[in-house]
Amino acid sequence: MNPALRLWIGLALFVFGSAGHTQSAAPRAHGTVVLEATVRDSINAIFLRFNAHWDELAQVNTLTQMLGTGHPTQLEYMGCLIGHSHGDTVWVTSWVPARRLRQLQFAVTGDCTHLHHFVGSWHTHPYRGDPAGGHLPLKEPVLSAVDLSTFAEGHDRVVLAAWDRDSIDAAVQTTHGRITHPAPVIVPLSP
Repeated sequence: MNPALRLWIGLALFVFGSAGHTQSAAPRAHGTVVLEATVRDSINAIFLRFNAHWDELAQVNTLTQMLGTGHPTQLEYMGCLIGHSHGDTVWVTSWVPARRLRQLQFAVTGDCTHLHHFVGSWHTHPYRGDPAGGHLPLKEPVLSAVDLSTFAEGHDRVVLAAWDRDSIDAAVQTTHGRITHPAPVIVPLSP
């Protein structure tokens, strides 16, 4: 291959690969998630459904929101990811709702042990109203310390947290048991 062309391809991969959510299906080393666009879009639809009333928190202070002692205007949701893995790359091809789903405003539990081709789970995190009146949605676009601790103790290959279609945080457990966070999420272009 022409050295100049190789340089341009390398630069393009670096630039587009550093953007977080890329449009390439080429896996990267050390823990990568390849997420089908239909899966991403259906996760986004669930997020929108269970967070539709985030703006009803305008009169609720942040402590009440965090403790979940007020009227729950949003509910977290949990789904089970189906796919396969090869090395440290996990392909997510579909998902189903978790069994025994228990939804709270700032927590969710469920069971995915009944599935074949199970690779991990995903859950939503709710918007919070901003402290200056609750009129703007705030999101914390990272998996929480509790999320990561729970993930590290299990055998799942991947865990995702979603806020909207462009805010998905991922962690991957590599074949050597190391947790890669944040893990790149690649959404291949549709054919």
